Amino acid sequence: MTNAEVRWGRGRFGAGALALALLGSMSASGARAAGAPAAPATVPGFTYIKSLGGIDEYRLDANGLAVLIMPDHSAPVVTFQVTYRVGSRNEVTGTTGATHLLEHMMFKGSERFNDAKGNSIKQYLEHVGGQFNATTSFDRTNYFATLGRDDLDGYVAIESDRMRNLWLRESDRQAEMTVVRNEYERGKNDPNTVLMEEVSAAAYVALPYHHPTIGYKSDIEHVPIEKLRQFYDTFYWPNNATVSVVGDVEPAAALALVQKYYGGYSQSPQPIPLMYTEEPAQVGPRRVVVNRPGELGTVVIAYKVPNGRDADQPALEMLDGILSSGKSSRLYHALVDGGLALSASSDTDLRRDLSLHTVYATLAPGASHEKVEQALLAAVEKIKTDGVTAQEIARVKQQVLAGEAYKRDGTAAAASELNEWIAIGDWTLYVTFPQKVEQVTAADVQRVAREYLDERQSTTGWFVPNQEKSR
Repeated sequence: MTNAEVRWGRGRFGAGALALALLGSMSASGARAAGAPAAPATVPGFTYIKSLGGIDEYRLDANGLAVLIMPDHSAPVVTFQVTYRVGSRNEVTGTTGATHLLEHMMFKGSERFNDAKGNSIKQYLEHVGGQFNATTSFDRTNYFATLGRDDLDGYVAIESDRMRNLWLRESDRQAEMTVVRNEYERGKNDPNTVLMEEVSAAAYVALPYHHPTIGYKSDIEHVPIEKLRQFYDTFYWPNNATVSVVGDVEPAAALALVQKYYGGYSQSPQPIPLMYTEEPAQVGPRRVVVNRPGELGTVVIAYKVPNGRDADQPALEMLDGILSSGKSSRLYHALVDGGLALSASSDTDLRRDLSLHTVYATLAPGASHEKVEQALLAAVEKIKTDGVTAQEIARVKQQVLAGEAYKRDGTAAAASELNEWIAIGDWTLYVTFPQKVEQVTAADVQRVAREYLDERQSTTGWFVPNQEKSR
């Protein structure tokens, strides 16, 4: 089941995601090339929106459902994914963690598809050998499966049904609450997870990124089933969702399938609520300390940076690579080679609103938090004052672009990456972000470091282990 975790140095989009199961990737070498566009499909009931990089976007006229089609005929498999534009950013006090708890509830069945009838989503996908998953993060929740193309119809029938016909029963809430509470408690056993939660809570004052995706324990335990039903009836509608179909499909046939199973739904009776809160300007550096049992200390320095769609994000990606990509990186030389840290990294977690850039290090035995913090700040300051070299730019570009290609290797991997760009508000960045990375210059990297990595606008967190036993 899902697991709340913070993995240091994981790259874009990783923080706060809660996943049901691991899903491997398959080769996507047969995906349509960006330079070989095909004419969009013409299917009654759909409006064609645009095409880019082998992906076609359509809108289902009956209800506003967005549909992305990405043909890939390299293997007879398809990944079908539904991304709902709702995450923990849409929660308030009393309902923190509701998005994730509802994700669990989405597998409990409906009047038409359930375990008792032997046709639940889990039973069907296990029968046909499909791999399925669901994840919740700050800005979205997604549900997807990878299966043989001939089994797609049966899966879409069940997936579409739970968009509006889900059972929401108190007995199921009680059962899933205990599962989620166990995940919460496992997360609390990881001091770095706790540290990052404390840093985020201090960095974000007004934005709902302040609270963790998994929620607060009291909300997990006590949220009424009526609140979950209200959440479901507010956000789980076609006009708040994007369907992505990646794999061995013909666009017209895929659209006909979407029409068959989603066309009967209306759009939401009320407009989807907008999240209009803005983060106030930070007026000085902030600090938090987590003091609890553990082995190795940690230092984290976080800076709020623009949203994931911002034009400066490719330069921030390059900055992260120069700071922490491989043994030639700045932080490795300064902290690991210098004996101060066992590991050190830099990362930008892209979000729909203000994103969070972090530099962090796990202390080597005997190293002090003060020295490690100063070494992290000094590495950032050196880039701000002296810039970066052409050789660093060339090296990191190769690494970043190779990483981007790897994240698109297979229908499941491509759908997962596409899901994250949908979440931050512009799926076309799936195609254009690597192109923008190629255009980043040394001057761009120095400029974004100067503009955003201001110590006066930072939030610093220390995990200071003690030797007391946990209560």
